[in-house]
Amino acid sequence: MFWTRRVVIGDGERGLVYRNRQFERVLAPGVHRMFDPLHRVEVRTYDISAPVYGGHDADALIARLGGQLDEVFVYADIGADEVGLVFRHGKLEDVLTPGARRLYWRGLVDVAVERVSLADGLAVRPDVLRRLRQLGLLSKVAVVVDVPAEAAGLVFIDGSLLETLGPGAYAFWNFQKNVVADVVDLRVQSVEVSGQELLTRDRVSLRVNLAASVRVTDPVAARTKVAKSSDHLYRELQYGLRKVVATRTLDELLGDKASLDADIFAYVRGQVAGLGVEVLGVGVKDVILPGEMKTILNEVVQAEKAAQANVIRRREEANATRSLLNTAKLIEDSPVLMRLKELEALEKVTEKIDTLTVFGGLDGVLKQLVTLK
Repeated sequence: MFWTRRVVIGDGERGLVYRNRQFERVLAPGVHRMFDPLHRVEVRTYDISAPVYGGHDADALIARLGGQLDEVFVYADIGADEVGLVFRHGKLEDVLTPGARRLYWRGLVDVAVERVSLADGLAVRPDVLRRLRQLGLLSKVAVVVDVPAEAAGLVFIDGSLLETLGPGAYAFWNFQKNVVADVVDLRVQSVEVSGQELLTRDRVSLRVNLAASVRVTDPVAARTKVAKSSDHLYRELQYGLRKVVATRTLDELLGDKASLDADIFAYVRGQVAGLGVEVLGVGVKDVILPGEMKTILNEVVQAEKAAQANVIRRREEANATRSLLNTAKLIEDSPVLMRLKELEALEKVTEKIDTLTVFGGLDGVLKQLVTLK
């Protein structure tokens, strides 16, 4: 008919009828005829394969449909202290923020909305965490905390410590409250204090490099009792090094390095004892002297070594003289020993002579060359 309008709604569609721009009814799939002689009826068709209702009059629809709303839509009305989890065909697909209101078409897609109360805690369930990470939504709605092995995670809610986390993956809803996460490394770490310009007790200027090994034993204390434990430890190592070096002369520093390390270690360990940080060891790596002081020390060392060599030489000469005196006393008391020494002397003489002429036989040689008492 001329005044009748024909409207076709497909299986994956729904139609909303508006007369004079006011909602009238919902059209199910099929062929519909409407009497509209003055062209005052508008039919808006929606594809319900994307179940989220995209119109701007959701509140008007909720008010006009009343008790029939549940037949056409899934109505998600999330409270101010709730988070909505939207499931499609049993799989989590979206998150609704606190206070959100949304309509989902019924029929083609099975949509369910689960409300999660924030009053029961801000921790995200492990299954929800994994799914949101797959969808790429996790960082948008939650604070993510990945705690590696040999580390501890600290979670603060509005500035107050909520809990300490062991190794693993965690997430906390980032709604209404300020959530801050901090990961504390519990492994042994090295701290270097380099190029410290210091004065010894005898006013010698030098530079010292120091190394220390530390680890965090109480992550809560290390995070809450000092603003930044690493910076505080570095300053205490500086102070300890200056304090100990100032009480020693240059000779004491160079001669007893182990005592220097022990005194610095004792000072620093006492200063950080209540901060959740344990100092495992402290060692002075390098003591660097200015050029003129190196020259002076080299001269001193050379003089000391020369004096030591002179003392050793004199001592050996005295020992040799003492040995000769003892030998002479033995020879004086023993004629036979004297005779043996004479023969040894004769043997040495003959080794250096090519030809030897003997008169009177061997006895003549012995008697004429060597005379016995």
